Amino acid sequence: MRRIINSTFVSIDGVVQDPQDWPSLDGPGESGAQTELLLGCDAVLLGRHTFDSFASVWRGRSGDPYTDKINAMRKYMVSSTADKAHWDNSTIIRGDVPAEISRLKAGPGGDIVQYGFGRLSHTLMEHGLLDELRLWVHPFFVGKGGGDGLLFREGAPQAMFDVVETRTFPSGIVLLSYRLKPAAGS
Repeated sequence: MRRIINSTFVSIDGVVQDPQDWPSLDGPGESGAQTELLLGCDAVLLGRHTFDSFASVWRGRSGDPYTDKINAMRKYMVSSTADKAHWDNSTIIRGDVPAEISRLKAGPGGDIVQYGFGRLSHTLMEHGLLDELRLWVHPFFVGKGGGDGLLFREGAPQAMFDVVETRTFPSGIVLLSYRLKPAAGS
């Protein structure tokens, strides 16, 4: 069965919103670790906001392994309102999202990377569909953000995790990788 691996940038104060506006800390090893994750997957799963953000950055670009891979691979956008996905190799998932993603996981292929952390991530956790969570903890406070812009929010499903790996980069970013423990009785 395919695994879904979430990869999310988060500040120390729990903000996940608009990481493109944060101070740049891209140092030795970080982009390599991100590219390694993407190259190990054959599909990308994104919520509507993250899909639109990623498409605006990566669509039409080329010339490095990350960019070439993300543009060529199969992409799935979860949205109840989008009528068209304006990025090559993209499919919109709507309707019974957990059932559709369960079918996707059970189908042929490699792992699936999911970027961003919002309603889609909570739905995946609630239905036992998220297998691994990789938090890229950035060493600063953003000082603003709320609602869907925070990793920690009221109403999130309760979940337990096992540590898979920790990596510290020279920039101070720490990559924390966790495997979701199955819910009791699952």
